[in-house]
Amino acid sequence: MSEVWLIIKEQVANIRTIFRLSRYEEKATYQSHYLGLLWQILNPAIQIGIYYLVFGVGVNGKNLVDGVPFFGWMLIGMTAWFFINSSMLGGSNSIYRQVNVVSKMKFPLSILPTTNMVSNLSTFWPMTAITIIVLAIFGKYPTIYWTQLIYYFFCMIVLLFAFGVLNSTITVLVRDYHIMLQSVLRLLFYVSGTIWNIENRNLPVWLVKILKLNPFYYIIDGFRDGYLSKGWFWEKGTYGLIFWGMTLIILLVGCHLHLKFRSKFVDLV
Repeated sequence: MSEVWLIIKEQVANIRTIFRLSRYEEKATYQSHYLGLLWQILNPAIQIGIYYLVFGVGVNGKNLVDGVPFFGWMLIGMTAWFFINSSMLGGSNSIYRQVNVVSKMKFPLSILPTTNMVSNLSTFWPMTAITIIVLAIFGKYPTIYWTQLIYYFFCMIVLLFAFGVLNSTITVLVRDYHIMLQSVLRLLFYVSGTIWNIENRNLPVWLVKILKLNPFYYIIDGFRDGYLSKGWFWEKGTYGLIFWGMTLIILLVGCHLHLKFRSKFVDLV
């Protein structure tokens, strides 16, 4: 646990640097584009439109899911998934992509995955606002259940931080890992409940229980529990304990590997 606390302290001590770097990263990514930062909204909006045409209109038709039209149900999952996917991939490549530059600066490399995650919040928050507006149009207004959205947001941040430290380290050690991660995330997109309600797919009960162990499913379904007022997070006590157990293991392994190989990153790249 001492290694975990050391990495966490580095994030806290460099919080201003993290936000400065994240703002720079946002501007650098879109500075050569005519629409600039507007692409942070347009890109996910276009993808959501495509998935809705295929899975909403083409597959689900006008069927309601958890009491709302499929588009609203899907939008909740897609908003969380876009943030998860971009943070996983960006965090994985964050150290490898910038190690030669930042190794000459006075801040720890462990903040780079966090910087990428903070940068992705500039897309997550507008998408969240759009989700709330769409749900209001469908007659879903804030209730006391919405307070647990804070809990699930915290779950998402901690899990992505743990994966960021782990993935960014492994990517430096094994370059093929980043490419493999892209394929794994494509699979996870379909089995994490983002566009499929796995409980209504006529799947075997044992398979549904296994799919629910997926930590990303726990987060996405948790956001839906909050927005759609389906239940409280403590009602999923067993899955919650499994989620935090998996997150802790990922964090412990990630912090250990990061500190063990950090001094060799420049040579390995």
